[in-house]
Amino acid sequence: MPETPDRTDDAMARKVTGSPVDAARPAPRERETVRVDLANHETRVINPSERRTVPIDRANHETVKVPGQRRPPRRKGRAPLPVAAGFATIWAALLSYLPVAAVVGLARTFEGAGGLGGAASGGLAAWLLGHGVPLGTAIGPVSLAPLLVTLLAGWRLNRAGLHVTRAIGARRGGSPRAAFAVGVTVGLWYAFFGALSAMLLSGPGLEISPMRAAGQLFLIGTAAALIGSLRGTDAVLVLARRLPVPVRHGLRTGVVAALLLLAAGAAFTGLSVAVGGGEAADTIAAYRTGVAGQTGITVVSLAYGANGVIWATAYLLGPGFALGTGSEVSLTAVTAGPTLPALPLLSGLPAGPMGGIGVLLLAVPVLAGICAGVMLTHRLRRDLEQAEPGWALVLGSAVLAGPAGGLLLGLLAWFSKGSLGGGRLAEIGPAPLTVGAVAACVIALSAVLGAAAGKTFRKK
Repeated sequence: MPETPDRTDDAMARKVTGSPVDAARPAPRERETVRVDLANHETRVINPSERRTVPIDRANHETVKVPGQRRPPRRKGRAPLPVAAGFATIWAALLSYLPVAAVVGLARTFEGAGGLGGAASGGLAAWLLGHGVPLGTAIGPVSLAPLLVTLLAGWRLNRAGLHVTRAIGARRGGSPRAAFAVGVTVGLWYAFFGALSAMLLSGPGLEISPMRAAGQLFLIGTAAALIGSLRGTDAVLVLARRLPVPVRHGLRTGVVAALLLLAAGAAFTGLSVAVGGGEAADTIAAYRTGVAGQTGITVVSLAYGANGVIWATAYLLGPGFALGTGSEVSLTAVTAGPTLPALPLLSGLPAGPMGGIGVLLLAVPVLAGICAGVMLTHRLRRDLEQAEPGWALVLGSAVLAGPAGGLLLGLLAWFSKGSLGGGRLAEIGPAPLTVGAVAACVIALSAVLGAAAGKTFRKK
């Protein structure tokens, strides 16, 4: 026979099922527990003082909250920012240094100066040079940075910023403040390694300023790690949405135009070296250093290949570049400079002015800007949900693309220039201000033409 509940049981049942309870009756202080009867598919509340079980009304689907039974939330382990940044920066520095040391070791074989010690110290000096740190040598200051080393170091620092962001738990929903903290911390560690390397290398025949090394590596490390940290969080979207629409699309169009120009410069560099392939092969064979030495010379030329791409872009824009004090290499004039090191990369230099073909080459930057302008109109329609953007928005964004692209190309021209000693070798590379100004004008005008054409002749 089922047990008939009394008034106390009835009151307790009303309390569990959510029914109103007499306010005058005090609530029981005993801890109630829940027992699940799997055989009868019932859930009962047990009152320890009365040793009774009261069935819960499952028709109302009420949930019983038992005090003291909640488990504490499981927290994922988060590494401290200085520790995570230190390990990530050390790994990034090693992965960018070891390939440079291997290449320097191969290149030193043609001098008969092999050995691990020489390769390690020479690789460390080339690694610092790749970060723009000038080296004081017997022939004068050497500051022409191999930008391929710079790109390798920047890529590894970018990954370091992303890994540190994940390690401290700011992968998603991270604020720009957290990303800036990651970038600065990685930059400080990188500056420490730069100053330490400069102090270890400084000696007779080689002078490196530890303060200059620390400053250069801090700027590069902070910038690259900040980009990686911003890319790994939602901070990029947050910052982009705060910008006005014309500014956001103008910056993007300018970057696209600059990248198209650099792609054209890379194609022109490769074509020039391919045309002068016979001379490049003779240059490599003239060293007579065996396979290892010739491989090292070839890889050294590739390390300056990124510099050559920027110089070719400046050549296509018109200002050109210099290969020594008083020299000029442009579409309209080629003047002889000092004797340069025999590298396969230099076999693609033009022998003289391009003449009529130079006029066709001047059209390459214009076409790049027009393509960027056409893509601008497509992005604006997509962001406006297929609505037709107004002329003010289209032309305003296209005009702002000019300064953005010019600033980017001017900075790249500044990074690609330097010196290979004193005297006539003290000036190698393009003029940054001239390249930036010309690029800004060309991109602005051509982007306006492309945007206007894209808006006028759009597909109905």
